[in-house]
Amino acid sequence: MMKRVAIIGGGSSGLCAIKACLQEGLEPVCFERTGDIGGLWRFEEHPEEGRASIYRSVIINTSKEMMCFSDFPIPEDFPNYMHNSKIMEYFRMYAQRFDLLRHVRFRTSVCRVAKRPDFATTGQWDVVTESEGKQEAAVFDAVLVCTGHHTEAHLPLSTFPGIEKFKGRYLHSRDYKDARDFTDKRVVVIGIGNSGSDLAVEISQTAQQVFLSTRRGAWILNRVGQQGYPIDIIITTRMKAFLKQLLSSSMVSDIAEKQLNARFDHSHYGLKPKHR
Repeated sequence: MMKRVAIIGGGSSGLCAIKACLQEGLEPVCFERTGDIGGLWRFEEHPEEGRASIYRSVIINTSKEMMCFSDFPIPEDFPNYMHNSKIMEYFRMYAQRFDLLRHVRFRTSVCRVAKRPDFATTGQWDVVTESEGKQEAAVFDAVLVCTGHHTEAHLPLSTFPGIEKFKGRYLHSRDYKDARDFTDKRVVVIGIGNSGSDLAVEISQTAQQVFLSTRRGAWILNRVGQQGYPIDIIITTRMKAFLKQLLSSSMVSDIAEKQLNARFDHSHYGLKPKHR
C-alpha cells in the first residue's frame, strides 16, 4: 500500500517535498493555508498572519545558477539576481512542469499533528486540518514541515527606553512595502543586515534624511563580483574550498578583508568590524 505523506506549506521547500515524494513512490498531500504557492516569495500588499512578508522591491541575494532546482534550470533570459516576481514565475513553471499543484490543498490550515497511539509499531501520525471552518482528521505515514522560519517579526520594544513617548511611526521590516510613506521624513533604520541595508538605500530616495544604525561594523558585499560574475559563483569554488583547508582562518580572513576593502575602505565609513 502506498504510504501517505503530509506536507505542511506550499513554498519552495513544500514544492520540492511534493516532487521528492512522488519520485519515491509516495502519496504526498500538501496543506497550504493561503490560496497560492510561493510562501515567502509571494508579495502581498498587506502582511498575512502566519506567513512571511516581503517588500515590493525584494531581490534575492543568491544567483540563479546557485539557487535553481538541480533538475530544472532557471531560464537563460532571467536575470542573475531575480526580483521576487521572477522567483514566483519560476516556481509556477516548476510546479507546472512536474504537475505538483494537484497535490496541494489550498486554504487549508494544519491545526494539530500528533503521534498515533500505535506510533511505536506503525510510525503513523494523526493530522487535523481545517478548511472553510470545517475540521478533518487523517492518518499519515510521515509529516514534512515546510513552513519556513521568517514568519514572526522580532520587535524588542522593551530594549528602546522611551519608545512609548515617541510621536513618530515605528515598524518592523516585515510591515514595510515601499518608500512612499517616508517621503520628506527623517528615518533611522536599525540593523545592517540584508533587510536593513536594502531599506536604508531605498528609503533614501524619498526621505529627507536616512540614518543606518548598527551596534558594530559589517563587511559589505556586492552581488556582482570580479569580471561581472555573481559573487557567490566566485566565492564558492572547489579551489577556494581546498585553500581554506590549507590556510589558517586568520589568513583566510586577511585575504577576504583585503578584497572587500579594495572596493571601498570600510574604515572610512565606520563600517570596519572590530570583533576580529
